[in-house]
Amino acid sequence: MEKTDHIPQKILLSAGGTGGHLFPAQALATELLKNGDIVSFATDSRGMVFHEKSDWPQKNRVAIHTLPSAPMKPGLFGKISALLVMGLGVLKALLLLYRTKPGCVVGFGGYPSFPAVYAAQLLKIPTILHEQNAVLGKANARLAKKARKIATSLPDTQGIIHYARKTVMTGNPVRAEILAQQGAEMPPVSEDESLNIFVMGGSQGARIFGEVIPKAVKLLPEDLQQRLSIRQQCRPEDIDAVQKRFEDTSASADVRPFFNDVAKHLVRCHLFIGRAGASTVAEVAVVGRPAIFVPLKHADEQQLRNAEAIADAGGGWVMNEDEFTAKALAELLKEIFTHPEVLTAAAEASKSAGRPGATGRLAGLIYKILGLAEGQSAPAEKQKTEKEDAA
Repeated sequence: MEKTDHIPQKILLSAGGTGGHLFPAQALATELLKNGDIVSFATDSRGMVFHEKSDWPQKNRVAIHTLPSAPMKPGLFGKISALLVMGLGVLKALLLLYRTKPGCVVGFGGYPSFPAVYAAQLLKIPTILHEQNAVLGKANARLAKKARKIATSLPDTQGIIHYARKTVMTGNPVRAEILAQQGAEMPPVSEDESLNIFVMGGSQGARIFGEVIPKAVKLLPEDLQQRLSIRQQCRPEDIDAVQKRFEDTSASADVRPFFNDVAKHLVRCHLFIGRAGASTVAEVAVVGRPAIFVPLKHADEQQLRNAEAIADAGGGWVMNEDEFTAKALAELLKEIFTHPEVLTAAAEASKSAGRPGATGRLAGLIYKILGLAEGQSAPAEKQKTEKEDAA
């Protein structure tokens, strides 16, 4: 809801260069722009390309700035090199902040988010961190001490125990087109209807899905294969090979490197198969679809924890990469599709785990930090820094 007496605020959103970080930042930006705020982005070159190629309707209403950044690499030379690049990024971020003077900087994690948030903390500009995953990421962990608030997407996020007093669970903002399909009714499951599977492999596609899923389909009974309608994302260089594998089955398959209309395909599917990035998990749950998650391996098991939040609620299944074989997947698919009540129950459980109000809660947290109550205009005086900055 737009605020009729709301004085526009300048807010900088700093995010890593992948969809997992940028999608929630874009969702928040949409809400802030609706309220009349002035929003800008800080990211890296990947984020710039992602932004330019995205079909986000508001992308021409925000200024986007690229800052130097680099992940910490092994070895002494790698560490020194990364620190030098990050140092340059912080210097450029300081100049950016001096020039644009935002009232608040919100970090969405990923190493490219670090320079702008760290520079803001040096300048005593209020900062908020948003953690999409069930485990606090490295960039956010390094910035957490001086952040005014930490917003989490899931309960019991690992790594925030020392910051519990300033942690708020907002949920993970999802794109407007996904939110518009909140709790959409799943297509009926009957012997006369097709069974729709939607497969996504993250921002780069997952080669393992292109190898395993067609083989698993081939192992299913012929009558079940004929009912399957599959939409699958894969890497551009793998499309021909994956399509050929599906041609050896009796299933219908549409294989593409990217699906712009994710909301439409989520709504029409009976089952989602994909990685367990935070944005993916949040979007699947908001729409309310059963899912088979195959978490990408991380040292801190981020994606595994994300997936377990839905699976533990009964909204899906988790298969580690080592377990994700054609035989194991075929057995699970046969069990799921021959018992429609399993799909229905999982859809309801997935829906119950969704947090569709996350965007509004995160925007409200920003306004609270800026001294704005809902529906009130900005105070005349600059807000004092809260004592818990150093908590």
